[in-house]
Amino acid sequence: MTSGNATVEAIQYELAPCVVTSKEIEEEINETMARLRLPMGLLGMLTGIRERRLWSAGEMPSDVATRAARKVIDSYGIDPEDIGCIINTSVCRDYIEPSVACLVHGNLKLSSRCLNFDISNACLGFINAMRTMMLMIDAGQIKYGLIVDGEGSREILEATIKRLRKPDTTMDIYRENFATLTLGSGAVAMIIGHKDHSRTNHTINGIANLADTRYNRLCVGQRDFMTADASEIMNQGVKLAQKTWALAETILPKWRDDMIDVYIPHQVSAKNIQLLNKTLGITPEKHYLNFMTQGNMGPAAVPVTLKMAEEEGRIKSGDHVALMGIGSGLNCSMVSITW
Repeated sequence: MTSGNATVEAIQYELAPCVVTSKEIEEEINETMARLRLPMGLLGMLTGIRERRLWSAGEMPSDVATRAARKVIDSYGIDPEDIGCIINTSVCRDYIEPSVACLVHGNLKLSSRCLNFDISNACLGFINAMRTMMLMIDAGQIKYGLIVDGEGSREILEATIKRLRKPDTTMDIYRENFATLTLGSGAVAMIIGHKDHSRTNHTINGIANLADTRYNRLCVGQRDFMTADASEIMNQGVKLAQKTWALAETILPKWRDDMIDVYIPHQVSAKNIQLLNKTLGITPEKHYLNFMTQGNMGPAAVPVTLKMAEEEGRIKSGDHVALMGIGSGLNCSMVSITW
């Protein structure tokens, strides 16, 4: 899908306050690791993640998403009446119903004419929402769209640590739960508008998507439980990324490594990024990475990383920025933005 009419107008994020190191997690399950003859430091060594963040106990996805939304509305100075749609994309939810978007809509006291709904698609939900907003803007249905996401990993991380401390934990159980130990928390909000009244000219050129749902049970999660075949997800996910890259070359402008200035990938671990670089033949130095201190923040990761890269001066006006994500399911998305 190509467009050129939709623009990224503003992004703001909130980082969770409680820092938990990989060393602290392993200290919690040290008896199990010793029994399974696993060396301390394995979590950090295999993933490259030194720490991740957690929200304070009791904080809900709608609470943190609302804070990020207020922050982006205030920073951009938009009239909330001009927001025609709010979409929440978080994996985490306050309830089965109503939608998190409905809760944030109410917290912000947005117009009754403002559409509100959730899009759920594992780690690709935020990019899917960007595509949806592009379609609505192209059709002239809205002037501005607001995308929010609030991810919290405290509940599932604490439940997984408790599970791994059990004396009957086997090596297979440890492997199945290993990916859960990489999860982090964060909240983010993005305003998307039309180029005709843009203040930024950060143009979304288009999005390429592919799916391979033969692998839709490699990662299965609940609020307090997630099992994953991390190695197979990585291998099959990167194969799908290779096919998606080939598609992107045919439909997205200037989609070549030598014409892309900065990569903003969804980040799971160092090993995943290394395999992605090797398979796609892309320049490692062009990545902006933060998984080492944030962990895997799910669908919040790409927009948070994009904003951090801008804050640190890694992205300048006119740069060709590539957003890339692989989500359990499997799905893959690649986004071209002229900053």
